[in-house]
Amino acid sequence: MTTSERTELSQALELPCGAVLKNRIAKPAMSDSLGDGIGNPSQQQIDLYGIWAEGGLGLSIIGEVQGDPFAAEKPGNLVLRDDAEAGSKNSAQLWLQLGHAGAMAHPPISVPLGPSALEVGSIACRALSLVEITQIPTEFARTACLAKEMGFGGVQIHAARGFLLSQFLSPLFNRRDDQYGGSIENRMRLTMEVIAEVRDQVGPQFPIGIKLNATDQLEGGLTEEDSLKVISALEKTSIDLIDISGGTYFPGAKPASDTGGEGPYFLDFARRARRLTSKPLMLTGGFKTYVQAVDALSAGVDVVGLARALVLDLSLPNAWLAGDTRAPSFPRFENPPEGGVTAWYTMRMTEIAEGRDLSGPECLSDAIREYEARDTSRVAIWNAHFRD
Repeated sequence: MTTSERTELSQALELPCGAVLKNRIAKPAMSDSLGDGIGNPSQQQIDLYGIWAEGGLGLSIIGEVQGDPFAAEKPGNLVLRDDAEAGSKNSAQLWLQLGHAGAMAHPPISVPLGPSALEVGSIACRALSLVEITQIPTEFARTACLAKEMGFGGVQIHAARGFLLSQFLSPLFNRRDDQYGGSIENRMRLTMEVIAEVRDQVGPQFPIGIKLNATDQLEGGLTEEDSLKVISALEKTSIDLIDISGGTYFPGAKPASDTGGEGPYFLDFARRARRLTSKPLMLTGGFKTYVQAVDALSAGVDVVGLARALVLDLSLPNAWLAGDTRAPSFPRFENPPEGGVTAWYTMRMTEIAEGRDLSGPECLSDAIREYEARDTSRVAIWNAHFRD
């Protein structure tokens, strides 16, 4: 490792709003499913994010936080309310990812809604009315204001991975014939309205990021060309950080993170995006080595998002910043079922948070069973709290 490489990773980044990230390594939003079953963070979740902060991150984003308990993807999600608490540790920024699951809302606890009526495998939803659509920016902004009041360092608007704003961007799921459907300019309208309303409510100095798909990786879904048009439009907004990812969690769609690729999945897209915007770019997905991280920064990426790597090696950022170029050992799974790898990593986070012995890939079936049983047990708790 050269001194210049180490300096590049450790260099602080000032965002357009004036906030500063202490280095270029971030933990992107992941579904850790460590809420307490009624929308609050558990002690295990608090402990896990503390461990990651001590590991040297510049930014950590808590995944899929709801403003509306009836738009939740899982009963382990958080719901931001007036009595929540927040903060940072070891100078790491801690942001909330603001989400709405849309058509992917979990039916036992939520009401699936999307840009258009949909029925695909186990997912079915009705179309949002125009009145309901106009309420969405207000809901995102209300949640963002709560995040700011509670001491979080920033928010990220979730417009990727098949969640509601991502569904509006995708022609496969958005078949509306009004001002929110058709052309990419119309399909991105709601996302732009959400950004504008959030900024209007939180003020000019509070960081606002966005997570955006490079592509849905589904035939008929959001293409890279349309996504690049969104990138161009974001250049004219007050967004502070664009987090590039891809794929969806819809039935039959294989997440990019399950492909077992050898490097960052969307680096070529990030290079193209760099030519269209001056906004800071974060790239998430597929980073496995120090060299890949440094190469991404050299290609114009500003922040490297380490997700599963940080589940396997909690102090990896400190190692890389100190000159240790070690790489995590990624497990290999034999013919995992759909969603199985995600379940394994989710339960690995639970083991870390609870101080348990860590399971290997041979325990995939056990992890899936425990993951599903936990969600099932939480459904009754969630409904008793929010519906009764």
